[in-house]
Amino acid sequence: MTSTRYVSLLGLGFGDCGKGRFTDFLCGAWGAHTVVRFNGGAQAGHNVVLADGRHHTFSQFGAGSFHAGVATVLASPVVVHPTALRVEAEVLQRAGVPDAFARLFVDARCRVTTPFHQAAGRLREWARGAAAHGSCGVGVGETVRQALAAPETTLRYGDLAHPTRTLDKLEALRLALHREFANVVPSLAEAAQELSVLADASLAQCWLDAVQPCLRQSPPASADTIGERLARAGTVLYEGAQGVLVDGWRGFHPHTTWTTVPTAAVEAVLHDAGIAAPVQHLGVLRSHLTRHGAGPLPTHDRALDAQLAEPHNVDDGWQGAFRRGHPDAVLLRYALAAAGPLDGLLASHLDALAHADLRWCTGYRDADGHTLSSLPLSDAPDLDHQHALTHLLEGAQPLYDPHPVANAPEWVRRVEALSGLPVRFGAFGPVREAVRARNLLL
Repeated sequence: MTSTRYVSLLGLGFGDCGKGRFTDFLCGAWGAHTVVRFNGGAQAGHNVVLADGRHHTFSQFGAGSFHAGVATVLASPVVVHPTALRVEAEVLQRAGVPDAFARLFVDARCRVTTPFHQAAGRLREWARGAAAHGSCGVGVGETVRQALAAPETTLRYGDLAHPTRTLDKLEALRLALHREFANVVPSLAEAAQELSVLADASLAQCWLDAVQPCLRQSPPASADTIGERLARAGTVLYEGAQGVLVDGWRGFHPHTTWTTVPTAAVEAVLHDAGIAAPVQHLGVLRSHLTRHGAGPLPTHDRALDAQLAEPHNVDDGWQGAFRRGHPDAVLLRYALAAAGPLDGLLASHLDALAHADLRWCTGYRDADGHTLSSLPLSDAPDLDHQHALTHLLEGAQPLYDPHPVANAPEWVRRVEALSGLPVRFGAFGPVREAVRARNLLL
């Protein structure tokens, strides 16, 4: 009797921890036939670099797409950006993946990002000024916001096969957002451009025409079709987006995403498909912390910004500065508690230990002079609690072990001692050939 192995990869940081790298590696090492995106949307940026120099930043297609025959499933919690899918498929084709769409299954229930969501999300973030929450400017958060506010007009991928229904929903959305932002006085030329999007009644039909190639190549998939794909014998990888430290309910409010990261999110997708099976949950983390955009990062060190190159993350654009910080035992403890039960860890950027003096943060001194070694996890979702943690982190002074982390084996030993979990694989570079099994890490 054949069986299916289910494995999830969950980020334990603020994002950019190497989920794409390990998805690519494990698709080959474990012979995965499907990669499931179960959260987030087109704001994901998972980098995969091949030994021959090819590189792609995976946004919506699964990061296993360089492996022939590996399918991508966009499960119903995912927010789909159809026109961005077209662009990404064209980029993948130039990188040697001609059949990305043929291997794509999009759940008909997926919410859809439109130009109106994107424009409104950007205007909302601009209006916050110095109090910006942090945004990729792609419209994912705004799509979720509007779906919660007006579920009856939420556009879903299955709706796109019905033009009249789609155009009615698009017009209702456009009018609502146009009214909301009607009194905004643009201080930037870019803001004026976004306002013009909300004022353009002809844009909906143009956009719907542009998404037709997506529907022809990857028509809406039913829940049964998704379930059949996930039940196939072999290995199914769940590729998480973002990290648990920016989770909508467990991250540090308001500098979070409108997405759910922990283990329960993976299991909910499997349960929705009618599959009762165990999942092997693997947490993914860097040798050091990073944060792209607004929000607290207690161990941020400008010296690390200069020492550690980041070829695939830049300081300009919507998210703002890409910051590096020392490994932080306080945030790691919190991430492990917030993520849910894990079966092991995957560690990326272990080669950074040879290029920078990484120090181990053992705790914080808060604004009142108290020493902290952990952060409290709320029993239930509580944004006031999360906001209080944000305030605490913004005033926290990191306390460091007196000796830098000497090398990768020492880093692994410290992480394993703190977490009680094995580091199953570690990466010493961007390509899959740079990934080493645990016995080669110590």
